[in-house]
Amino acid sequence: MGLLREQEVEIRERPRFTPGERVRAASQVRNDGSYPGKDIGENLVRRGDEGVVRDVGTFLQQFYIYAVEWVDRGSIVGMRAYEITSLDKAATPGTSEIATCLKEG
Repeated sequence: MGLLREQEVEIRERPRFTPGERVRAASQVRNDGSYPGKDIGENLVRRGDEGVVRDVGTFLQQFYIYAVEWVDRGSIVGMRAYEITSLDKAATPGTSEIATCLKEG
């Protein structure tokens, strides 16, 4: 049996998202059994769905979990940072995407 790799402790840094921030799902999320009232494997969030971060918590004192309200679905699902992208930060002047567009223009 090999040595376990030390995983990144995400909570050493500030959360990437804040309550009230609009986000988009970067990937599909299915119920792993932790979402009540839904079958295991049932789709909870589809890639491209838009929602709002309602709260930020932690899991295993290692990861941030973002409680995202998916208004169109009428549900709140815990998401990891890699599963969502910000809609608000992408529209903020000074981000790398906008700076790149200005350089090209």
